[in-house]
Amino acid sequence: MAERNADFPLFTEKNLYIFLKISIFPYSFNFLTFFMKSLFRLLTLVAMFGFSATAGAANFRTVVIDPGHGGHDNGGQWGKVYEKHLALDTAVRLEATLKRMGYQTVMTRRSDYFISLPQRVSTGNKYKNAIFVSIHYNYTWKENVSGLETFYYNREGQRLAQYVQSCLVRQTRTVDRRAKFARFYVLRNSKLPAILVEGGFVSNEKERNRMKSGYFRESIARGIAEGIQRYRRAG
Repeated sequence: MAERNADFPLFTEKNLYIFLKISIFPYSFNFLTFFMKSLFRLLTLVAMFGFSATAGAANFRTVVIDPGHGGHDNGGQWGKVYEKHLALDTAVRLEATLKRMGYQTVMTRRSDYFISLPQRVSTGNKYKNAIFVSIHYNYTWKENVSGLETFYYNREGQRLAQYVQSCLVRQTRTVDRRAKFARFYVLRNSKLPAILVEGGFVSNEKERNRMKSGYFRESIARGIAEGIQRYRRAG
């Protein structure tokens, strides 16, 4: 089969013309010619767009890191354990790891202050050859729920999320809640491949105790960094 495909490539103007002439012979010659040329241009543009999008994603050198919440927005909270502090600490650790790996980094916030969602997205969209990584920790009223999950909105985000999720689970050895589609503001409005990482549940006692350990937060940072590296190498 491989040899036959090589001898008769699918997307050439000549092959499309022959196929359409045979299949749509009742139509006029002029209409057939116009239709064939239009379809060929469309297929060419689609192929070029797909290739450019993939190439752009593979060649990034900048990671925009977005620590969730901040300031008056504590995020998930249990006692004195605040999501906003966990997210910022993990983001700082991720930045250090990525810099050691040779990446350039941008932080949407570096201390405990509030940033709106549009501001976060605007910061990321200033960069072209980059990806966007938002860091959060989860919360639910069901105290038995646990695990890590990574959210995405589009195809490139899905690829990035799958690599990061896999590496996170391997680094932390915790419950895999998988990569999932979501319509979070920072994901659907980002022009970059974007993901949102949930590093466990503040509402779960076992995970909350792990989060309070710098070693666990470092494991989260290493998992995200490893996933980013694998995504880039995959191209």
